[in-house]
Amino acid sequence: MRRIFTLFLVLLASLYFPLQNAYSQTLLILGDSLSAGYNMPIEQSWPSLLPAKLNKLNKPTEVVNGSISGDTTGNGLNRLPALLSQHKPNYVLIELGANDGLRGFPPQKINANLENMFAQIKAANAQPLLMQIQVPPNYGKRYSQAFGSLYPKLSEKHDIALLPFFLEHIIIKPEWMMKDGLHPKPEAQPWIAEFMAKELSPYLK
Repeated sequence: MRRIFTLFLVLLASLYFPLQNAYSQTLLILGDSLSAGYNMPIEQSWPSLLPAKLNKLNKPTEVVNGSISGDTTGNGLNRLPALLSQHKPNYVLIELGANDGLRGFPPQKINANLENMFAQIKAANAQPLLMQIQVPPNYGKRYSQAFGSLYPKLSEKHDIALLPFFLEHIIIKPEWMMKDGLHPKPEAQPWIAEFMAKELSPYLK
């Protein structure tokens, strides 16, 4: 009887613990409408598709999508403490700044918000990752250059990985863009997920 009971426990553990340990790390995506699944079911958004793509690269990762359409770096900064406390991520990908740029916010303010986020993420024993963001050139060459250059400067200053802006590859394909010219369609999400998985993979365990 004792042997049968022991075998039962072993079988139960083999069924239960793989589920518990399927994800040994957690990635929090802190973004705006580009990551929030704008005008589509959330399960179609690229962050929802990302875990399967990472699994194929032998990087099993739980992905928490903390993105909200319309968010600025200031909004993300305000929401970050609660997200860190709730999800305790190992990595945080910051995909923010587009709405700051579209509203003409000073680059210095965006820079300060991002640096504050880096500090909070590191204090929570997580690794920040930063996505390059660009604004349309019609905002003026001086502002566009100042805005775009702050991301690589922050990456170098704080030794944080800088990931490419996936929208640059999507916007040249009109069939993948919504009518507003700003947001990718659901049809583009699988490509974005695969692209981001390849870009993220070197920085994940």
